[in-house]
Amino acid sequence: MTTIRPFENRDAPHMCMIYRRAVTELGPHHYNPEQVAVWAQLEPSADRLMALMGDGRTGFVAVDSDDRVQAFGDLEPDGHIHFLYADPDSARTAVASDLYDAIEAKAIKDNLGKIYCEASELAKRFLLKKGFTVVERRDFEVAGVAIHNYAVEKRLRTPSAATAV
Repeated sequence: MTTIRPFENRDAPHMCMIYRRAVTELGPHHYNPEQVAVWAQLEPSADRLMALMGDGRTGFVAVDSDDRVQAFGDLEPDGHIHFLYADPDSARTAVASDLYDAIEAKAIKDNLGKIYCEASELAKRFLLKKGFTVVERRDFEVAGVAIHNYAVEKRLRTPSAATAV
């Protein structure tokens, strides 16, 4: 059974491991070895994750019955999702879906008009199933290596006539 709970500082080392495993074990399905290597180098330290999760965003973790972290994600006050990573052992289970649903519920509770993120090939497929649309493909370089992701977003409510541009 999976439980979604708020991030706690003690979760940070486990989140680092999940990030690393997700990138190095799932990344090769969609990216070449050089791209996976530079992506893996972007792994935040436990201290960095603690700082980020304390900067005003809401951090979430999905934990098993023994309170072991299986996945993690966040929601920034403007609707941006910076992290949404699941342990490869939890792939093809409801863990990532349950975690995402908690993030979206928080966004709706906060009355956000949309949520958005930059999604890898793997995350893009997942997020499209959750109702996101692709805004654009983003091609860029990390340490001289060409890589890409996708700007994706999901409208949570229709903009009112007063705020529509």
